[in-house]
Amino acid sequence: MPEKEKTSSQKITKLDIEAKEIGIGGKLSPETDERLYKKRMQKRKDIQSKRLQERKTKKGLLIVFTGNGKGKTTASLGMALRTIGHGHKVAIIQFIKGGWTTGEAKALKNLSSNISWHSLGEGFTWETQDRVRDEELVREAWELAKTYMKNESYKLIILDEINIATKLGYLSPEEIINFIQTLNVRKNHIVLTGRGASETIINQADLVTEMKLIKHPFKEQGIKAQACVEF
Repeated sequence: MPEKEKTSSQKITKLDIEAKEIGIGGKLSPETDERLYKKRMQKRKDIQSKRLQERKTKKGLLIVFTGNGKGKTTASLGMALRTIGHGHKVAIIQFIKGGWTTGEAKALKNLSSNISWHSLGEGFTWETQDRVRDEELVREAWELAKTYMKNESYKLIILDEINIATKLGYLSPEEIINFIQTLNVRKNHIVLTGRGASETIINQADLVTEMKLIKHPFKEQGIKAQACVEF
C-alpha cells in the first residue's frame, strides 16, 4: 500500500475508534449535566466531520443482500427507488421469481421510464419441476444481465435471486465475479440478492447484509403469502 493511502487508512481507523469511544449520545451517555452532554456531542460531531472528509473515494459497488430473513429483494428495490429519484436508470433481472405479478413491478414501471424490469424465471423448483428449463432461463437471464452491467447508462443493476441460481448449481459464483472484474473502472452499482450467497461472492463484495429470520407468519402461524407483504 502506498504511504499516502496507508496514512489515510490509519487516520480513518483512529477517528473510527474515537467516535466509538464517545458513543452516539442519548440516554446512553453518562452525563447528567446537559452542558457536559452538549460538549460530548459537539466533539462527536467534529470527529464525524473529519471521518467524512477522510473518506473521499467513490466507485461502483458490489452489494449483496442474503440470509434466511425476509427483505432481500425489498432492500434492493429501495435502492432502485432512490436511483430513479436521482434521475438514473435501473435494470432489474429476476432469476427465479417470475411466476406471479408483484406490486413492486407494477409500481416502479408506472413510476418511471428509467426502470427496465425482466422477470425471466418461472418460479420455484418445486413449481417448475424442470431442471433443464430452469438452467436455460438462468443462462438467458445471465446473458441479459451482462449487457446491462456493461452499459454505463445504467446506474444500478439488480440481479434478484441470483444467489439462489448459484446455490442450485445453474450458474457458478466464479463466473459472476470473473465477469464483474473484467469491467474496468465500473461506476454502476450491482446488487445480488437471494439466500445462500457463496463465500466467493461475499469475499468480493463491498457491502454485505444478512437478513436474519426471527419470526415468520407462514412458519409460526400458517398464514399464506399476502399481497403488499410478500408480493
